[in-house]
Amino acid sequence: MSIGEVLRRSRDYLAERGSASPRLDAELLLAHALGIERLGLYTDSERPLTPAELARCRELIARRGRREPVAYLTGERAFRRLRLRVGPGVLVPRPETETLVEWALEVLPPGAAALDWGTGSGAIAIALATEGEGLHVTGVDRSPEALAVAQANATAAGAAVELVRSDGFAGLEGRAFDAVVANPPYLSEADLADAPPELAWEPREALVAGPTGLEAIAGIVRDAPAHLAPGGWLLMEVGAGQAPTVVAMLRDAGAREAASRDDLAGIARAVGGRFG
Repeated sequence: MSIGEVLRRSRDYLAERGSASPRLDAELLLAHALGIERLGLYTDSERPLTPAELARCRELIARRGRREPVAYLTGERAFRRLRLRVGPGVLVPRPETETLVEWALEVLPPGAAALDWGTGSGAIAIALATEGEGLHVTGVDRSPEALAVAQANATAAGAAVELVRSDGFAGLEGRAFDAVVANPPYLSEADLADAPPELAWEPREALVAGPTGLEAIAGIVRDAPAHLAPGGWLLMEVGAGQAPTVVAMLRDAGAREAASRDDLAGIARAVGGRFG
């Protein structure tokens, strides 16, 4: 079969299996399997595939048909200016998290210290380190597997990021930052049950906070002020519909300028406030 024919069949197969973006998924996976750019799927569409090439394509498309995330199949994900290594041990970076990064870049002055709570793949920490002016960025995570991925990504991006194994703030006694930035778990058990099948492949501890979905956020609001310099910001990503509750949490904890910001889909996705 030719590249074009395999692309058409793959697109149709993924559409039948419930993919929200079957054409894009097929393009990304076939280009990855063949080691070419996506444009090459069209400029060389009449080229017949070798048996080995066809086998690689079929394997990836079949796995995607089982709703395994595309990022895990290709081993990478684009995030802002970065191309990050990802795998089953870390959450797949998502475009909505860019809202959080943009807010942090606005409030952090040159040379400031920032903490990425629960760094995972390092997406937030590395974006801040590569886009901010002289920022001192620390990323913490309790998972050694996630920290290894974050270190590989930081090295590949040439980013000077300090990575610390810590369960939340436990390993940061006596340290203060100009901003704590977090994309914590914010799904409830019910949320996960109703979520797209792709989420079942991602680390549960990075997704589910507890019965209400607000447990991790409440803990950060409680503990973060002790690790903020005077005037420091706490910025968090939250789930759809959670922003008003989390803004109220921040105000009750003594935050000034507590507010939310929408992502590109118009969902109040980032919540933040200033302490001290």
